[in-house]
Amino acid sequence: MKVGEIFFWTATINNWQRLLEQDSYKNIIIDSLRHLSDTRKIDVFAFVIMPTHIHLIWRTNALNGKETAQGSLLKFTAHEFKKWIRTDQGIPLSSYKVSAINKQYEFWQRDPLAIHLYTKKVAYQKLDYIHYNPCQAHWKLVTDPCDYVYSSAGFYEKNENRFPFLKDLREEFG
Repeated sequence: MKVGEIFFWTATINNWQRLLEQDSYKNIIIDSLRHLSDTRKIDVFAFVIMPTHIHLIWRTNALNGKETAQGSLLKFTAHEFKKWIRTDQGIPLSSYKVSAINKQYEFWQRDPLAIHLYTKKVAYQKLDYIHYNPCQAHWKLVTDPCDYVYSSAGFYEKNENRFPFLKDLREEFG
């Protein structure tokens, strides 16, 4: 991802495990997005946190020290997931164990998907995709996208400001 450009980005939990079903794990992602936004490393225009993956429309503005903002998000959330799992009897930490030299556990699949949003049409198509993801037949999490709490749909459809770090994509593409 190139600094200063807007991307649709998807990161998936390793082996499509449903780690993000519980709100405590979703809140870890929200906290990381808030921190990176507050420190002006990123601008978040849209998001949804699904049981197995996240979708974002965002722009990275600067490195976070020596690492990319997306690297910081994945690293911070992985460390926090590990802490929470150690206290959560319902999730076995062993299901995220890997045999790698540099780590014992891997929570995120490698190589997240990043698509550069270069036109208004593509940007709005991805915005709709993100917001309607919880309504898809596969998930059936809600019938109205605005009813899904861990999404930016309410921001766009009802002017709700649940997530103060959100910026309006319409201001970027008109």
